[in-house]
Amino acid sequence: MSLLKSTAVFGVLTMLSRVLGLVRDVVIAAVFGSSAATDAFFVAFKIPNFMRRLFAEGAFSQAFVPVLSATRTTEDTGAVRHLVSRTIGTLLVVLLALTVLAVLGAEYLVMLFAPGFLGNPEQFGLTVDMVRITFPYLLFISLVAAAQGVLNTYGRFGPAAFAPVLLNLVLIASAWWWAPLFQQPVKALAAGVFVAGVLQVLYMLPFLYRLGMLSMPRWGWRDSGVRRILKLMLPAIFGSSVAQINLLVDTLLASFLIAGSISWLYYSDRLVEFPLGVFGVALGTVILPRLSGEHAARNPEHFSRTLDWALRWAVLIAIPAAVGLAVMAGPIMTTLFQYGAFGHGDARAASLSLVAYSLGLLGFMMVKVLSPGYFARQDMVTPVKIAAVSMACNMAMSVSVVLTLRDTLIGHAGLALATGLAATINAGLLFAGLRRSGVYRPQPGWGRLWLQVALATATMAAVLLLSVGGLEVWLAAGLAERVTALLGWLCLACLIYLGVLMLAGLRPRHLREAHRNTS
Repeated sequence: MSLLKSTAVFGVLTMLSRVLGLVRDVVIAAVFGSSAATDAFFVAFKIPNFMRRLFAEGAFSQAFVPVLSATRTTEDTGAVRHLVSRTIGTLLVVLLALTVLAVLGAEYLVMLFAPGFLGNPEQFGLTVDMVRITFPYLLFISLVAAAQGVLNTYGRFGPAAFAPVLLNLVLIASAWWWAPLFQQPVKALAAGVFVAGVLQVLYMLPFLYRLGMLSMPRWGWRDSGVRRILKLMLPAIFGSSVAQINLLVDTLLASFLIAGSISWLYYSDRLVEFPLGVFGVALGTVILPRLSGEHAARNPEHFSRTLDWALRWAVLIAIPAAVGLAVMAGPIMTTLFQYGAFGHGDARAASLSLVAYSLGLLGFMMVKVLSPGYFARQDMVTPVKIAAVSMACNMAMSVSVVLTLRDTLIGHAGLALATGLAATINAGLLFAGLRRSGVYRPQPGWGRLWLQVALATATMAAVLLLSVGGLEVWLAAGLAERVTALLGWLCLACLIYLGVLMLAGLRPRHLREAHRNTS
């Protein structure tokens, strides 16, 4: 399957998940609003979710897929099945132990992730209770990530892209129907996270069976392949997930800001995650096994061309998406979330952090695309050094924001801006490293592409700025009017962007792969 087709499959299914994720967030905002209880759930959900991205979809996947791809390239199916069985068995035992420790020490996790809650004993206790319910999600979703790595190595990208749909459906049901059954309604969301994790694991099993890779997990701590994965994971735990660590810093510091700050950051981050998840994660996920195979086959020319193809698509998508989110931040937040307990002031505040996050969207997406250029070559050390620089910059900027804007309504936006700038620094250093080492050599046509994207994005932004109206107009409108107008303007923006690109000479053939390997 071609990279473009694989990316399209992954992207379409991820878009379905993201749309349902937006529906989920709209429902949660309408039912629970931005309150101390909602902040407590978001922290309780963020702890296993952060570790999921750090370990499961971060360090583990980026160490597992290259080793698995190399084994598939150089050895037989039996060796691949042996590696999968030992890897999943070892992962299962380690995560079971970690889950037990986390449940027993939930108070310390909350102190680490949200120290500002210590001043509110009721909120702190609620968060601790929900962490004990949500943390096992890390175990379940890590097993899903292992299954995803196997399927992706064999070119099956659809199942893993669809799995998050189950989480969104369960959380929607939890908010609408299960919450009234709980003495503390917000705990229904925590229970929903646990149930969704179990369902996602069960969903992946038939696909592994059809591939012939469903076997009994076995302890394999001394297995050479497992030890190679573990060795690669140690630096990757830090290096591959700097964006998540920076978002964690946001949550930690936001707990010292005014009430609602964590919720505002959450909702705006979710909207930035929409294009990032649909396109950025899709590109990174699809090219990692391809790059790993090209590296194992000692084909540096194809390796460089694959990176170049992904970078062009990242630029083509991230720049208009970032500008569109910034220009339409107020209308988007108002249309999606400003209902029920989520008031006018919440919509205004969340739109500020959405604008700030959008400024870092290109950096976020470039990190997703550039990191596989290192991980596929099993180079985990360089990204660690780059991540350390990026994280230091983020912490310095974020602490400055809290010290100067702690009691204002824009402190959370300052944290979002710091995170976006740190991601841009990270991406810039990753790019420079690949160029300096000669791993990536840009293909002709980049200057023309930048001009085409700049012209199309500027035209789109000008039309939106002059036509969509101020936030007061959107706040005064009804639901049907808001939704109709927002969909209309977003469709028009896409048409303008694509139309100007075509007029500027960009054609689909210019964005096809320069080569194609079968998988």
